[in-house]
Amino acid sequence: MPYWQNWSGRLGEKVRDIHFARSQGDITGLIGGLGSAAARLRVAGAGHSHAPLVVGTDRVLDLSGLSGVIACDQDRMTATIRAGTPIYTLGAVLQEAGMALKSQGDIDRQTLAGACATGTHGSGRYLQNLSASIESLTLVDGQGKVRVCSASHQGTDFEALKVGLGAFGVVTEIEIAVRESFKLKEQGFSLTGDELMAQLEGFDDSHDRFEFFWQPQQDQAMVKIMVETDEEPVYPVAEEGKRCAYNYEVLPNHRPHRHTEMEYSIAAEHGPACFAEIRALLQTEFQEVAWPVEYRRVAQDDVWLSNAYQRDTVTISVHQDVNADETQYYQACETIFKRYRGRPHWGKVHYLEGAALADLYPKWREWWQMRDTFDPKQRFLNDFLRAVRPS
Repeated sequence: MPYWQNWSGRLGEKVRDIHFARSQGDITGLIGGLGSAAARLRVAGAGHSHAPLVVGTDRVLDLSGLSGVIACDQDRMTATIRAGTPIYTLGAVLQEAGMALKSQGDIDRQTLAGACATGTHGSGRYLQNLSASIESLTLVDGQGKVRVCSASHQGTDFEALKVGLGAFGVVTEIEIAVRESFKLKEQGFSLTGDELMAQLEGFDDSHDRFEFFWQPQQDQAMVKIMVETDEEPVYPVAEEGKRCAYNYEVLPNHRPHRHTEMEYSIAAEHGPACFAEIRALLQTEFQEVAWPVEYRRVAQDDVWLSNAYQRDTVTISVHQDVNADETQYYQACETIFKRYRGRPHWGKVHYLEGAALADLYPKWREWWQMRDTFDPKQRFLNDFLRAVRPS
């Protein structure tokens, strides 16, 4: 039997089949031919996830053959992109058309559909997550029917599909709102933990693009501030913290070391206090942890399962080596995050059950009700999604 695993190797299992699709027609045929009502199918993007969103299924669908930009609409400022397109391939193509993604994450290895389905984000107090920019989706539902979904078809219910966790169907194309091409100049500098805490609220208030990595064993933070610039790009692209180039050359970073990660989103006004508790936890109870804590900002949106649903957000991420047992450390962090009504990132580790998720996401039950209209036979639900599904 074939074996699927995520990028870190932490999640993996034998499955009945891994199907490599190159066309929408192939996908409709595959779903239509599943036969048994019990047959389950999950789509794997780049596998750059720490959450069990692919394992616990019968078949895996690989969309890496469904890649590329289909069209750029200069009048509407949108780009239509195939679902399996890696984000790292988009920057230069969009820039040639005078366009850019509004925001993107610290990593650009993911496929566009996978990043959107899990609510992936960058950092900026006025920047929403990637999913919020979706204008329309083309997908194949649980009956093998091709559907074009947008606000003009579903109204405000379309917000349910933007962070869909791969549960509505197989997304084949995404039309996404973009902006004009732009360049960024990055300034990186170090602060002690105490200096960081004294200035944190000021950074949040005075910089549009701000983030930091705090190293617990050194009690030292690497702070990054980015501003848009008209300066010419400086090549070769400098090291992180010193770059001046197009957005897609400055925002992503190379993070090759295999790890696990937990990230929670906290209401922005509580971000500094929550980070202070995480810092104290590492300094007192988990002094052996060498991996950094990451802190970013995300603007609110109306996407039903977005971590920033109707509240401006701070995201705090903790990490651990893939070969280490992170359970006690992450559970202790999660206890703190829960006190601040934090929402877990859908592509990262968390231990919440369905009832807790329903309490954090006001549209949780409505999301599931709508999902079931697309996939009444539950073909796209793996073990994790079935476990958190409302009874």
